[in-house]
Amino acid sequence: MSNNHVFFVQRFLDHIKYERRLSVHTIRAYSDDITSFFNFARQLFDVADPELITPAMIRSWMADLSMKKIQAKSINRKLSSLKALFKFCQIAGQIKGSPANAIPVLKVKKRLPAYIEKDKMERLLSDVQFPHDFQGKTSYLIISLLYFTGIRVSELVNLKSNQLDLARGQIKVLGKGNKERIIPIHAGLISLLSNYQSEKVKLYPDALHDQVLLTGKQKPPTARQVYDIVSKTLLQVTTSDKRGPHVLRHSFATHLTNNGAELNAVKELLGHTSLAATQVYTHNSIERLRDIHKKAHPKG
Repeated sequence: MSNNHVFFVQRFLDHIKYERRLSVHTIRAYSDDITSFFNFARQLFDVADPELITPAMIRSWMADLSMKKIQAKSINRKLSSLKALFKFCQIAGQIKGSPANAIPVLKVKKRLPAYIEKDKMERLLSDVQFPHDFQGKTSYLIISLLYFTGIRVSELVNLKSNQLDLARGQIKVLGKGNKERIIPIHAGLISLLSNYQSEKVKLYPDALHDQVLLTGKQKPPTARQVYDIVSKTLLQVTTSDKRGPHVLRHSFATHLTNNGAELNAVKELLGHTSLAATQVYTHNSIERLRDIHKKAHPKG
């Protein structure tokens, strides 16, 4: 692979890291996607210089990924990474035009986000028995925070005590791209957080209490631990295979839209950068209306 290519890829990765301030996981995904393409181009076409890449080479790469049973959504993400790199090279004057611009994304079958029905969530939070020890209270708080705020797992495990403003009934969340957003919380969750914080300090007086959540090892839970807690808990109200923390985020958004919340408001609460990402939740509302119509209308 030419040094010229490596130089521009590294400049691009530095750009998205230091200027666009994307997350470590996103930067790694960009790097992996770009490396995958140039390895393919070098092996099949003996080409690695960005100036010599053609649209046909990119299409061949996408076809190869498809033959390897890579899903269309993942291929589109990889194509997006490549388009971002070539756009950067074009702006930097390395290439005259992007070979990826003319390539359309693959059609992706829309899948509605999995969510838990409102009555089941209410039953889970009111009737399901959690252990009475601190670990049980931590599990209950994890479920409550994910469902009542819609925050991501990464935002949950990194939630700091100084991000809580219980007096004003809100929390400040640091989301993707280090963007902050304010999420209001209701009286029940305020009380839950307040009691948890007090018990945590009494139980672990020598621990560092800058983290909201603590496990028995006096450390914040990992994303894997949160997944296991949520999956095990949701099994008590659903038989669905999809029982990860993101299901609670989907439930939060779906229940808001079902209750008439404005889409822009839901977008801000979720921390989405575009309305298109939020619009998928209106489909759940439409499906629900169709179901009601089918059951209630005499000719439904």
